[in-house]
Amino acid sequence: MKGFIIKEFFHIFRDVRSMVILFGMPLVQVLVFGFAITTEIKDVEIAILDYSRDHLSQELSNKILSSEYFILAENLEDEGQIESVFKAGKVKEVIIFRDNFARNLEKEQHAAIHIIADASDPNSANIIVNYTTGIIRSFMLEKIGEKALPIEINTEYKMLFNPELKSVFMFIPGIITVLLMLVSAMMTSISIAREKELGTMEVLLVSPLNPVQIVAGKVIPYVFLSFVNAITILLLAFFVFGMPVQGSIILLLAESLLFIIMALALGIFISTVSGSQQTAMMISMFALMLPTILLSGFIFPIENMPEVLQWLCNLMPTKWFIIIVKDIMLKGVGLTYIWKETLIILGMTIFFIVLSVKKFKIRLE
Repeated sequence: MKGFIIKEFFHIFRDVRSMVILFGMPLVQVLVFGFAITTEIKDVEIAILDYSRDHLSQELSNKILSSEYFILAENLEDEGQIESVFKAGKVKEVIIFRDNFARNLEKEQHAAIHIIADASDPNSANIIVNYTTGIIRSFMLEKIGEKALPIEINTEYKMLFNPELKSVFMFIPGIITVLLMLVSAMMTSISIAREKELGTMEVLLVSPLNPVQIVAGKVIPYVFLSFVNAITILLLAFFVFGMPVQGSIILLLAESLLFIIMALALGIFISTVSGSQQTAMMISMFALMLPTILLSGFIFPIENMPEVLQWLCNLMPTKWFIIIVKDIMLKGVGLTYIWKETLIILGMTIFFIVLSVKKFKIRLE
């Protein structure tokens, strides 16, 4: 019995996959969950529109920016710039100081500040507004202590793109992305592995088809089926959950088709490096599911994560597609605003297709 137990230990230690499952996966998941799952905010980019430009508006602006929560992205000149900075995607909040802020506060003991937040992510918008109003309240209490006067700063806020703060507006783009990514990649990841397991790979080897044609033949049927799946999801989102489509539906479908092709190419690549359907399925599940949910901005804001994880998020195609879907459906933007994200997904698509063909060539030799 002792010898048998020792033999089993040696067997486990020699199996790299067992060691990864036993020690690697728990370590990675604890680190990712520990750093990624947070409801706090920090380094949120905001814009300030200061019509007053007096000493108190400057002092309050500095107090807001000196906190660890906010970074000044832009000083605006007029309200006509507000919509464009939100559609550009970086700014999450605009703070507006009206004329004569200091005079109203010192002579009338009353002044107003307007806050406009990007509510395409309603949870983050609520937190950002609460943090801002908390800093404003602290500033007001400081001035009451200095002047011994009952001054009041009235904070008015507006939620842009999702005024009712419906959480479904945040989840629908993420759900579309996760489903298309996982279903498309999983369907294709087992395709070539299945050919090898069933022994039908020899038929492909002796056929006149070259690797590009074989990979294309594997992908094209799934492109059609996944595109039908995407249309079904969008119809459910629109008619059942009331998710608006403010932008071009043609552009949204074209971006969805590009993302589907990228996911299918990734699935083919996984399939070419997997020796069995089970291995391909496990790689698809563990390599795609957790990163897709945690590191795409679907649930947890990327800005809150450590810098290392933020760099890792940039490698996730789902991050860029969620931005595209939100911008088209909620903000009504065109290609001029999302060209960078589109090029990134296009580049990933080409990369995975080339990688799949090259790996497949190696397996043919």
